[in-house]
Amino acid sequence: MSVLRRIRAIASKEVRQLGRDRLTLGMIVGIPLLQIVLFGYAINLDVRHLRAAVADEAQTSYSRRLAMDLQASQVLRYTAPARSAADLERMLRSGEIVVGVYIPHDFERRLQDPRRPAVQLMVDGSDPSILSVASQLLDAPLPARMGEATPAASRFALRTYYNPERRSAVQIVPALIGVILTMTMTLFTAVAIVRERERGNLELLITTPVGTLELMLGKLLPYVVIGLVQVTIVLLVGSLLFGVPFRGDLAHLYAAAFVFIAASLALGLVISTVATTQFQAMQMAFFFFLPSILLSGFMFPFDGMPRPAQVIAEVLPLTHFVRIVRGIVLRGASLGELLRDVWPLLLFFAVTLTFAVKRFHKRLD
Repeated sequence: MSVLRRIRAIASKEVRQLGRDRLTLGMIVGIPLLQIVLFGYAINLDVRHLRAAVADEAQTSYSRRLAMDLQASQVLRYTAPARSAADLERMLRSGEIVVGVYIPHDFERRLQDPRRPAVQLMVDGSDPSILSVASQLLDAPLPARMGEATPAASRFALRTYYNPERRSAVQIVPALIGVILTMTMTLFTAVAIVRERERGNLELLITTPVGTLELMLGKLLPYVVIGLVQVTIVLLVGSLLFGVPFRGDLAHLYAAAFVFIAASLALGLVISTVATTQFQAMQMAFFFFLPSILLSGFMFPFDGMPRPAQVIAEVLPLTHFVRIVRGIVLRGASLGELLRDVWPLLLFFAVTLTFAVKRFHKRLD
């Protein structure tokens, strides 16, 4: 009985300690809730409403009817106007669309010749899931002059851009740069600051003539270098082992990685100002990792998520960096073409760093 009483006493003490640790208590409930919501609601493999544009050079009632029929299938959602195939290629390269529908000027003549494709589907193959969904359109009937449907078996020409071999490694490896940086950069800074506090070194640093912002930037700089080294490692391994092509400008990729690393490190600083122990810091970092990886488009198609999940994903830095790194590495896009995903990273860094500095001042007071 004495053994059971001792075990019961230790278990009772552990329960009381968990009850006092509100952050851990919140994680016990929060992590399962987050997982069930993300997997059950936000993650949707039945992708619809792919961002698309149509370039209709025929401008006839039949070509317009085809464009409307494709959108009515709910596979495509037209988000931008286009005038030519060159416009579609430009929008594919910048990531503005993932599917382009090109209807040539001799569309009606092509309808009369079953040996020639009448319409060209231009698909961003850097995401194989998008390619498989867009391939469903090959079964769509084409309008004919007498009001009868024309079988689509050979009437659509499918042109795959950036990943014609449809290799999954081409899609996954570049995005892994963002996943690895998210995990390491956020966790490193979150734990590093808390560790300094636990050891009493932070108070020693505060007594020196160093400002709060200078202290934080000084803590971040070494990790920026570490992050850029990690980018180099992934690029080399991806190229040598998996044959992942690099079509863009290396300087543009490193510039984007620098901004993303800064944003991830600033988030780690925010976590460090909230957590009181290294264990709490790791818990909070994990709580951020899960939605970042699942909602960013790294594993699951972004277009397949419901609108509320997309809104949340747009706040996460990894969502924007995945688009940037795939755009530069696979599509050969420049930072100028990807500015719509660069400025959210800059904004996230500015907001989180400001919040971290203010929280740090408050903790000191």
